[in-house]
This record gives sequence, structure tokens and C-alpha cells, in this order.
Amino acid sequence: MNKASIEHPIVAPSGRHAHRERRWLALLVLCLGVLMIVLDTTIVNVALPSIKADLKFSETTLAWVVNAYMLTYGGFLLLGGRLGDLYGHRRVFLIGIVVFTLASLACGVSTTQAALVVARCVQGLGGAVVTAVALSLIMDLFTEAADRARAMGVYGFVCAGGGSLGAMLGGVLTSSLSWHWVFLVNLPIGIGVVVLSLRLLPAVLGEAASRHLDVLGAVSVTAALMLAVYAIVNGNELGWTSRRTLGQLLVAVVLLALFLLVEARVRVPLMPLRLFRLRNLVLSNIVGVLWAAAMFAWFFLSALYMQLVLGYDPMQVGLAFLPANLIMAAFSLGISAKLVMRFGIRRPLALGLLLAAAGLLLFARAPAAGRFVIDILPGMVLLGLGAGIALNPVLLAAMNDVSPAESGLASGVVNTAFMMGGALGLAILASLAASRSGVLLASGLAAPAALAGGYQAAFLAGACFAVLGASLAAALLRTNAGVRERDQPVSMP
Repeated sequence: MNKASIEHPIVAPSGRHAHRERRWLALLVLCLGVLMIVLDTTIVNVALPSIKADLKFSETTLAWVVNAYMLTYGGFLLLGGRLGDLYGHRRVFLIGIVVFTLASLACGVSTTQAALVVARCVQGLGGAVVTAVALSLIMDLFTEAADRARAMGVYGFVCAGGGSLGAMLGGVLTSSLSWHWVFLVNLPIGIGVVVLSLRLLPAVLGEAASRHLDVLGAVSVTAALMLAVYAIVNGNELGWTSRRTLGQLLVAVVLLALFLLVEARVRVPLMPLRLFRLRNLVLSNIVGVLWAAAMFAWFFLSALYMQLVLGYDPMQVGLAFLPANLIMAAFSLGISAKLVMRFGIRRPLALGLLLAAAGLLLFARAPAAGRFVIDILPGMVLLGLGAGIALNPVLLAAMNDVSPAESGLASGVVNTAFMMGGALGLAILASLAASRSGVLLASGLAAPAALAGGYQAAFLAGACFAVLGASLAAALLRTNAGVRERDQPVSMP
């Protein structure tokens, strides 16, 4: 008898339908918690001008409102996932939600620059923990192949569509209330998630053989990731070839090498190196880096194109993303799961990335005098299709080959890949866009046309990332149904 059945007896046959229904309610609670984290990555961007004016930030220091969150979020994903494996996924999820909610309160009542930046750091820590264990809880809840594919589709939709929703919500809250409410809106959501999680999520103990925490490994990899994120987010401002940027990246590489050395020798490693022998896990993370780089290029640079070149206001930008969000909803909430069950993970993943590449190629020809129906909508439709089809199989490929005792770690690894791929891809492509625009401006081209030319170059590079990811998925991913059965279902409390 497994731990789950000891702690919570298996439900009787007469209650099995209720058990199945409660699993889907539990999934909604998980997705609500994750949505709160995803929203926070974009909702703050809309409020930055108001924050700058109110708290007297300079152009340079204002970046820390975003960077402080990214540093701790990117740095603690791996450790957060492992803590879930060691001490129980629900327990760590609840701790993360409480930390994030309290930090949101601190952000919302901040009256000084230092208070807001410190609170954003704590917010990133809570967000990393929640994100890292959410996938593991889904794997715990859904053991049947078809249900798991559908559940991962719902999760994928929340992750893919939450950013666009954040931009719209940020505009509404900032214009109708104040910037404080982009943080305070998290309070009722966080409280609701905690209350419902205690009732609906399975209280399964950590399944790892030992609860020993590899402290040196945890410190070295967290420091390496935080330093790498710091170097990446400041690379455009300081210069990619500056001593400071290169020095920080070098130290991050050294710390990562130390981490691998520790993991090869320690008795109970934070991340067993044998995981790198799981082909689908390794490939899905490489594809995830490329996918995130391409999608970050789409979301952020297309928003800039619409605002700075076409003159859209924030609400118009949010509405422009609506077709893509609706398509992602349709595919993520059912169609993607059916594709995975019918064709496995390889072909849907490759198809989705190729559709995303086609959408980016359409954006790469969008002119300075672009029109929505001709120059924006077709690309949005293809990118919505691509994201809706691809995210489910890439997550399944990353999570499916690991044991339940290491599912939190695998979740932390894939989320770290998305985070680092997105941050690095956006930094590179934004630098490429700025460089190309500068050249065009120097040649005498008007500012809108020069900006459009820079964004076109970045979209073209993003399309190349997506094509490379599709090629790797099609050629190297192992063909299977995409979902491996767990030993026994987890009963609800």
C-alpha cells in the first residue's frame, strides 16, 4: 500500500464520481494560483510609468521593479521543485502561495523604492515555489492518460494566455484605481487559493527516499541562476561585451560547474545527474528554451510594434491579443489533448512550433503603416494555434519520464528552461531590434519605419528559434502517447 492510500483511504466505488469531480475542482484551484503568478509577470509592466512618477524612480532604478522579481523567480525554481519532492507538494505549494500573497500586500502598501524592490524579491521567491510544484500536483492528481493530457492542456492555457490578460487587467486597474491595485488584487485570490487548497489538494507526503537537502548544491545552483538572470536582464544596458556582463556570466558558469561537480559526488544530490540520461526530458528542455525565446519575442515585441509604431493604446494592444488567446483556449482546453492521445508528443509539438514560426514570419513583414486585419491578425491566429498545440506536449515530454519522487525537480527544471530561454531570447532579440533600428535611423529612415525594421529583424530571428525547436522535436523526441501511467491514483482528502 502506498503512502497516499495510508494517509487518505481510497474512496469507495460509490464515491468515485465525486472523487473525479473534485480532481477537476482541485485543478481549477491550482490554475488559479498559477494564474496569479503568470499575471504578475506582465500586469506590473503597464503600471511602471505610474510607479515611476509616484515613488520618484529614475529610468535606471525603475528596471529593478521588474528585475528584482525575475532574479529570485529564476533563481529558486529548481530548489522550489526539489523542496516539493522532499517535504510534500501541497505543503510547499501552500507556503509559496502564502509568501506570494503577503509579498503582494507589501508591494501594494509600499511608499518607498526600497520597500517595493524588497517586496518584489520576496514575491519572486513565492512565485518560483508555486510554479515549480504546480505541475507535480497535476501529475499527482491525474493518473489516467487522457485526463492527464486534458489537465495539462488547461494548465498550458493558463500559462500561455495569462500574460495577455495581465496586460489588459493592468491597464484597467491602473487607469481606474491606482498602481497599488495591480498588487493588492492578489490578496483575495491568494486567500481563496489557500482555503480551497486545504480542502481539495491531496496531502501526500514527499516521496523522496531521503529528506536530506543538498545545501551546497542548492546554494551553488541558485546563485548561478540568479547571477545569470542578473547578467541577462542588464546585458542590453551595460553592453554584452562589457567587463561586468562577461564577468557575471563567467562567474555563473563557474558556479554551475561547481554545482555539477557537487551533484556527481554528494550522497543525496539535489539533482541526480542520471536525469540527463532521460532523452525526452533533456530534449524537451532544449526545445522549451527555443520555444520560450520565440514566444517572448512575439508577445513583447509585437506589443511594442503596436504601441510605438502603430500608436495603439494599452487596451487596444490587449484586445489585439484576444484572437490568439481564444484560439489557445480552444486548443489547450481539449483539442491539444486529443492530438497528443492520437499522435503522441512529437508530431503535435513539431507542428505547433512550425505554426508559431509561420506566425512570426508574417510579423517579420509587418510594415510601419500596418493594418490590423492584414498585418497583425493572421500572425496572431497562427501563433495562437502554435502555442495552443505545442505547450501541452512539451510539458508532458518533460514530466512524463520521471518518477513521482522527482516530479517536482523535473517541473523546476522545465520552468527554469522556459524562464532562462525567455529572458535570454528576449534580451538577444531586443538587442537585435535596437541595433537594426539604429542602423536604419542612421541611414535617414523615419523613426516609425526604423523601429518597424528593427522589430522585423527580431521576429525573423524568433522564427528561426521556433524552426530549430520543431526540427529537434521531430528528429529526436521519442515517439509515445505522451503520457505514462502512474502506479496508483491519489485519493482526495
